[in-house]
Amino acid sequence: MKARFPKFDFSSLRAHWAPNQEFAQRANAASLIPAYIEPYLLKVMMQAKKRIDPSKTALHRELDIFIKQEMQHCRQHIAFNKRMHDLGYELLKPVEAEFEATFARFLATKSLRFNLAYSEGFESLSATACVLYFEDYNELLEHADPEPTNMWRWHLAEEFEHRTVCSDVYHELSGLNPVFAYFYRLYGYFYAIVHLGRFQLMVSKKLLDHDRSTMTPAQVKQSVARDKVARKIMGRHFISNFLKICSPFYNPLTRREPKGYREYLTAFEARYDRGPATDLAA
Repeated sequence: MKARFPKFDFSSLRAHWAPNQEFAQRANAASLIPAYIEPYLLKVMMQAKKRIDPSKTALHRELDIFIKQEMQHCRQHIAFNKRMHDLGYELLKPVEAEFEATFARFLATKSLRFNLAYSEGFESLSATACVLYFEDYNELLEHADPEPTNMWRWHLAEEFEHRTVCSDVYHELSGLNPVFAYFYRLYGYFYAIVHLGRFQLMVSKKLLDHDRSTMTPAQVKQSVARDKVARKIMGRHFISNFLKICSPFYNPLTRREPKGYREYLTAFEARYDRGPATDLAA
């Protein structure tokens, strides 16, 4: 694990940055999530850090890196989303405000145990998404614009890299015996799937409806057909991944590494990582 400080240029970003425009818009909808869930995760983990025994030095060290990584994820997705606003998708702003308020409510009204379980559920989904972007989505990303492609692959590679942190913190602080901790972990995972899944579907629909409002009937038909292809690929392994995470023997540490993710991060650092000193000075 290490913190990376990339510099992306979204000034020429197109909303339809992949050949399958509907896939691009579904990914654009997903980009709203990190902008608001990452600050929530940071606050939850900082609360948790205060309660973890100082003798757990390895976990504290991993949390420090986790926090730095998530700060960068948030920063880059905010910049990406701002570009979407500038491209004429200001309809996203009220949706984002409502989504942000949800996490404020979680922090104000939910227990630390719930917030840890929800965070662990989200991190399980994110580590799965890494496999998607390095393996399943290759045909959708062929000839896609490099900046958004690299933003997603870098982000999700780091999600896989720190996949154990929220799980370790949850099990450290849940206060539950192994059986109850397992079922409460599932509760957090299911909650995250439903909450975030509904949100992404809703935003995707808004973006696609916005695009289709200026299309001819023939173009709408083509759009629907492309979207069907994208959704089939995006959901191809959902059930198998879901069942693995639901297993009582699930351990994020032993998850299979996505093909090429380590090599990708090495190449990414050489091209995009500008280092913490430059980042702080910017």
